[in-house]
Amino acid sequence: MKKVYIFTDGSSLGNPGPGGWCAILRYNRHEKVLKGGKRNTTNNEMEITAVLEGLRALKEPCEVEIYSDSKYVVDAIKEWIHSWAKNGWKTSSRKEVAHRDIWEEIYNLMKKHKIHPIWVKGHSGHKENELCDRIAKEEAKKYLD
Repeated sequence: MKKVYIFTDGSSLGNPGPGGWCAILRYNRHEKVLKGGKRNTTNNEMEITAVLEGLRALKEPCEVEIYSDSKYVVDAIKEWIHSWAKNGWKTSSRKEVAHRDIWEEIYNLMKKHKIHPIWVKGHSGHKENELCDRIAKEEAKKYLD
């Protein structure tokens, strides 16, 4: 099983507001940068979209280390997503999971791969996180009027 590293970040200029995301995939010496954005979104939506797009890009089952500066994303993948799925995509307080469509697709993709989410402190000099942050902000700026 190939080992792939996915570095992700999301950004919104205002919350909600114009947003962008970035995922950098690395396998051995190969690297691919994925990016995109949306006119009206939230930071959390962009954070999870980056993870989704990174996982969507994988062509075969892989062992995947996902690096994110979002505790929400890391905790959701490590802990909450299985309970959400079991409970009909409801939180522990019985509310509908925000961005359910994205989380459901991530959950289905997780079944194909061996996923290890890793939290990194944002704006702390982590090279790939800083690059993802910069690209996500550039993507968000494309939607400023």
